[in-house]
Amino acid sequence: MGIIELILIAVGLSMDAFAVAVCKGLAMDKVSVKEPCIVGAWFGGFQALMPAIGYFLGEAFERYITPVDHWVAFVLLCFIGASMIREAISKEEEKADSSLGARGMFIMAVATSIDALAVGITFAFLIEGIGHLIFAFAAIGITTFVLSAIGVKAGNIFGVRYKSKAELAGGIILILLGLKILLEHLGVISF
Repeated sequence: MGIIELILIAVGLSMDAFAVAVCKGLAMDKVSVKEPCIVGAWFGGFQALMPAIGYFLGEAFERYITPVDHWVAFVLLCFIGASMIREAISKEEEKADSSLGARGMFIMAVATSIDALAVGITFAFLIEGIGHLIFAFAAIGITTFVLSAIGVKAGNIFGVRYKSKAELAGGIILILLGLKILLEHLGVISF
């Protein structure tokens, strides 16, 4: 897996956190430097941690999954992507909450990073070498931190205008990456 693919996965995974960060920013009266950094740290930290946990789970079951790893990656990425697309086109409104308390932020950070756990499982089959893994985890965490911080500020300024578009784009990116992984392993395409 190359750097471009990792960056695309990082951006795709961060879209849920970005959307929630936009809602946080929308609910806040004033946004200084502190609020985007708090939201970014929670979301970025969990987005970096969850794929690491997923990776170790994948490693533990590697011998059972290796023969079908490309299918696992395809199904997980498509499922996560479809979920994000469904949320993007859903008419349900999410209640905006401006609280940055530890309990609320923990719950939201875990909820927005479950998809990163699933992606981490695919990393067990797609990424070799500790350096590449650390880079992958860091890229996901840093990307999510930056986009979440931007989301808080953007939400405070612009409102929820771009929330659905961000989730839709993230979902499409993950589905296309899943399809690319499957087609590469089946020998249909090569990059």
